Amino acid sequence: MSDMLHQIEPVIPALRRYARALVRNHAAADDLVQDCLERAVGHWHQRRDTGSPRSWLFAILHNLAVNQFRSASARARHVAIDEAGEHELGQDAVQEQKLMYQDVLGKLGKLPDEQRAVLLLIAVEDLTYAEAAKVLNIPVGTVMSRLSRAREKLQQELEGPADNQHRNVVQLRSIP
Repeated sequence: MSDMLHQIEPVIPALRRYARALVRNHAAADDLVQDCLERAVGHWHQRRDTGSPRSWLFAILHNLAVNQFRSASARARHVAIDEAGEHELGQDAVQEQKLMYQDVLGKLGKLPDEQRAVLLLIAVEDLTYAEAAKVLNIPVGTVMSRLSRAREKLQQELEGPADNQHRNVVQLRSIP
């Protein structure tokens, strides 16, 4: 039991970061990590890999999140006014760094779930391609292509429209 705790405990902050990036809600992310840890402790004896449990824990967390997304898509999202955070109430941030952070998170949130998961695991959680493939249960080549597409799309979103491609701009003609 002590050995298990020594292996799991250092991974918890990374699990929380990944969960928060996936669900974008601190309370829901903490619940997701709690569920992940409960499942990991309960199924510790079923682990196939006797090395580091890092990728195994991320796989559990990811699968739990996917299950939650699927069940939540069937229900409408409800937020009680007492539980609503600042971003639900529409209050703009005043610090430039917070605005940039929110912009990046917003653009990250626009990525397809498959691309966002790969990008977060590799760029934020520093997993190798092989570890990310194991977590997501997909081939390494798929991880590489999803990562490439995610990086490209995120860069396009952050840089805005290219020259001569202004979105949501109506060209007005002048009448002589």
